[in-house]
Amino acid sequence: MTDTTPSIHDLVDPDKLTSYLDSALGGHANATVEAHIAGFSNVTCFVHRGDTSYVLRRPPPGPLLPTAHDVAREFRYLDALHGTSARVPEPVVLCEDTEVIGAPFYLMEKKVGHVIRHEMPAALDTPDDRRRIGLEMVDALAEIHAVDWQSVGLTTRGGNYLDRQLKRWTSQAELTVGKVRDLPGLLSLSGWLASNKPSSSDVTVVHGDFKLDNVMFAPDGPATLIGVFDWEMATIGDPLADLGWLMHIWGRPDDATDDMELPVTALEGFASRDELAERYAERSGRSMHDFDWYHVLALWKLAVILEGLYVNYKTGTASNPASDAFEIQVPRLIARAETLIARS
Repeated sequence: MTDTTPSIHDLVDPDKLTSYLDSALGGHANATVEAHIAGFSNVTCFVHRGDTSYVLRRPPPGPLLPTAHDVAREFRYLDALHGTSARVPEPVVLCEDTEVIGAPFYLMEKKVGHVIRHEMPAALDTPDDRRRIGLEMVDALAEIHAVDWQSVGLTTRGGNYLDRQLKRWTSQAELTVGKVRDLPGLLSLSGWLASNKPSSSDVTVVHGDFKLDNVMFAPDGPATLIGVFDWEMATIGDPLADLGWLMHIWGRPDDATDDMELPVTALEGFASRDELAERYAERSGRSMHDFDWYHVLALWKLAVILEGLYVNYKTGTASNPASDAFEIQVPRLIARAETLIARS
């Protein structure tokens, strides 16, 4: 099989980057670039220049959807939020000239710590630190939502955020259902969400993809969240959508089976979803009366996304053969959402 992974020179020309940074940052120092493999969105590289290291973010190579992988948007949010209560890395420079490395890009400070994905780092692997991780995440999220977005120069797209979400993802669900199998539950969830939509009153910065592997914790305990990353889906909207998205991959699902792959947050010591919701209510002053709706929204959105990837797998266009797992995972997500609806 041919390896189609782009090389570092396909992503960044170190000589052109060196010249650009000499002009933008002053002085002269050769820039060396190191690829960092993480996530499935924008490409992340480490740039070493003299005694300083940065993180470079750029879109992946190849054709892109018009609004996808907008690194300028990421930079604008980082730039607006840096210096507020939000725990974001310091943005350094934005370059929208595609002649430099072949795509727009930005640099931000390189923080050092732990990004937790599938296993706990030894330095934080205690029951106390596991619990602190969840509480730190909720506290950091409440801090983001507390920022006065207008005073820092951010703007809204207009219209109701929840209406936009429902319209976008219902369209995706309708395009997906029936392509390779019948999933009436997916469309039923669309209808329930539309019929039971809360009347949203709060409008804040929304990260859009707030989850465990998009934050960093300090190298040593006690667990302290030091950075929130991956702002490419940030917008102005309903803050509880962020908390709902965090919940969809947090803890042990109520219907977990012995063969189900569980997130690291299902380990003993991690705060429960109810405890996190209570902590957020305490920190933000917001009511959790309609919170199950936002949890269902997150489960439904993930089910729509994964079913699209499963359709690609069944039709032979998937880039990752592991997409076959979604045959089981999508119905499980639908079932979890239906259980939440019955409870609420």
